[in-house]
Amino acid sequence: MRRRLASIFALAAPTALVSFLQVAAQLFETWLAARQGTAALAGWAVVLPFALLMQMTSAGAMGGGVVAAIARALGGGRREDAAALVMHAGLIALAAAALFALPLALFPRTVLGWVGGREAAEAAAAYSIWLFGAGALPAWLSNTLASVLRGGGRHGLAARVLLLGWALYPPLAWLLAEPAGMGLAGLGAAFAGVFWLTAAVMGLAVLRGGAGFAPSLRLRPSRAMFGRILSVGLVACLLALIANLTTIFVTAQLAAQGPTVVAGYGISARLEFLMIPLVFGIGSALTALVGRAVGMGDWAEARRLAWTGGGLAFVIAGSCGLLVTLFPRSFAAAFTGDAAVVEVAARALAVIGPAYGAFGLGMALYFGCQGAGRMGWPVVAACSRFAIAVFGGALMAGPLGLEGQFLAVALGITAYGLVTAASVRPGVWR
Repeated sequence: MRRRLASIFALAAPTALVSFLQVAAQLFETWLAARQGTAALAGWAVVLPFALLMQMTSAGAMGGGVVAAIARALGGGRREDAAALVMHAGLIALAAAALFALPLALFPRTVLGWVGGREAAEAAAAYSIWLFGAGALPAWLSNTLASVLRGGGRHGLAARVLLLGWALYPPLAWLLAEPAGMGLAGLGAAFAGVFWLTAAVMGLAVLRGGAGFAPSLRLRPSRAMFGRILSVGLVACLLALIANLTTIFVTAQLAAQGPTVVAGYGISARLEFLMIPLVFGIGSALTALVGRAVGMGDWAEARRLAWTGGGLAFVIAGSCGLLVTLFPRSFAAAFTGDAAVVEVAARALAVIGPAYGAFGLGMALYFGCQGAGRMGWPVVAACSRFAIAVFGGALMAGPLGLEGQFLAVALGITAYGLVTAASVRPGVWR
């Protein structure tokens, strides 16, 4: 146990440091969006699921596929395969960035209007154009290249570059949003500028052999190489999509009650998504460590590593959830002075907060499933969560009002953690 914890901490610590800085930057972003007014905060809340979907798919989902493929190749002694995977990962990143940029930069009012209504969509349109039109490609490239480094066990190098980006983001976002007068759109412009910088630095590091091997960039694309990444990455992206669709559909169900309710739920949803970077440090370590163990054929060690990391994530996420449950209004009031928005957010946090321990457990074990290449049960877990939060929420909101919808969200999160945990056993991981 002690050795496994030491291995997890050694790889998780640099990424966890980045995650804490990312959390701080995103909390600042929430506060800065609220300063632009309730309409802007509602617009920000409507964009939030799409922005986080981009982060989740590029860093933890498809990024996890890249980490797992490279880690298994290196664990099996196939360095030439690891070198070839870099180019294939880059091509995937280019295609995936276009999937975000085209609809959300060209048709933001149409897409966002379906989720949050015309008023919120209008407030968010310029922000969406900057965030996805200028920021989707560098975000995907940066996170994909960071995943290449993590697959090679160079978590520290990836972390140093990302630390630079997340440290620059808050002051640049404030500068563009307020002194420069761009408002909410300034947050998107700042995001794009920061990630262009990190993508350039990360690319240079990988080209110079920073992952422990020199990438092969003159190869003809291979279906087999794409398959090694996509077999995990596509399923993981599907899971990230389901998670964000859950938030999108819940937001859409609440939109009829007005922008105040949408903004309040947006603040509470931010806490859930803040759990992801907190757990990501542990999860990225598990993907690499489990992948190497599987590459060497040691499935028993892979399961032990997963449960060790999952328990650690449960404690961290559960502690955060408990704190917010005890002081929901204090958390909500940190982002907005609108008393009505604070009230809605506090009601949501008081109900959903206790479920975050299960969320942390499920997220960490999901990353372990990436390393093991066993993604079937996490799909079932994500679908269970969606069904309970969306369809269950629609049923429970009738007799219980907003609390019914929030309770359904909490029960969905709990189901996600329990079902994912049920998969990490010898009958599945073998």
